[in-house]
Amino acid sequence: MKTEHLLIMRFTALGEVAMLVPVVSSLAQQYPELRITVLSNPFARSLFDGIAHNVGFMAADLNGEYHGVKGLNALYRRLVAKNFTAIADMQSILRSSYLRMRFNISSYRVEHLDNHRQDRRKLVATKDKCLRQLPSLFDDYIDVLARLGYNVRLDFQSLFPPTGGNLRLVSDRIGEKKMFQQWIGIAPFAAFRGKVYPAQLTERVIAELIRRHPSCRIFLFGGGDAEMAQIDRWCAQYKNCTNASQLLGSVQQELIVMSHLDVMLSMDSVNMHLASIAGTRVVSLWGATHPYAGYLGYGQSHDDVIQTDLDCRPCSLHGNRLCKRGDYACLTQIDPIAVADHVEKHLKH
Repeated sequence: MKTEHLLIMRFTALGEVAMLVPVVSSLAQQYPELRITVLSNPFARSLFDGIAHNVGFMAADLNGEYHGVKGLNALYRRLVAKNFTAIADMQSILRSSYLRMRFNISSYRVEHLDNHRQDRRKLVATKDKCLRQLPSLFDDYIDVLARLGYNVRLDFQSLFPPTGGNLRLVSDRIGEKKMFQQWIGIAPFAAFRGKVYPAQLTERVIAELIRRHPSCRIFLFGGGDAEMAQIDRWCAQYKNCTNASQLLGSVQQELIVMSHLDVMLSMDSVNMHLASIAGTRVVSLWGATHPYAGYLGYGQSHDDVIQTDLDCRPCSLHGNRLCKRGDYACLTQIDPIAVADHVEKHLKH
């Protein structure tokens, strides 16, 4: 009997790729005889390496080696040589649709993601807005697998054991966690302004948490020169703060530290999803976007969502639209003391 070999395709962005982890892990555990290959951008490899014995990873840079139709044709020939028996397109963008078309022509079993475009347009509409919970991306991923004949029950807990990742791998850079010391993660950035809490308000949250917990450590996560510069300014001003991303230098090492946090405070961003798959409670702050769109982190509660009640929210699925009011009230009206109070609920005294 031929071994079934499933190809799961998901490219951009890292947050949505991270949301695949609980689904792929659950699938692998519940179908141990199924071979699974995840096809994604090279940056996602660390999320899937070692996730299960029957899960492999293939890197494909669609903006580099496999750019354009010529590149996609080359990628298709590479994929055909792997003898897949089913194809799951978990993104349904133009480039994955092209690959899907090639597989369909060759009579492969192929299914693709339903992006709920019409419902999401209504969610962010200016007029006749329909504010209701849409299926989560996890539900959508599971639906694709079910249509291929793989019924999956989400039972994923974390990439790590209940005790967390191996801190010894990073302790030379961040030190050990002291008994009764609170470790707080803060990921104050996102790709677009509509999802970023203003820096001056974030600093007030930091100062308030340190005032309440003088021995706490605050690990700050970010990327890019401007974000690193802001984090360095906070670290220079507050000795409790550590520039975790600069010290650690890799997603895998950041995940290890995240698994030992008492709580993570994050925007609607990739770090919400990374902390979630590390098994950490996340207090998430939402501005132009809304968890109703289906992107809340795995295992997270709507009770830990902080957001303002404005008629114009949400105005964007990804936070990339300019604020029509001009003041980003969805973010500036969130009280930093209220944010600190919410984080406080998850700290051990």
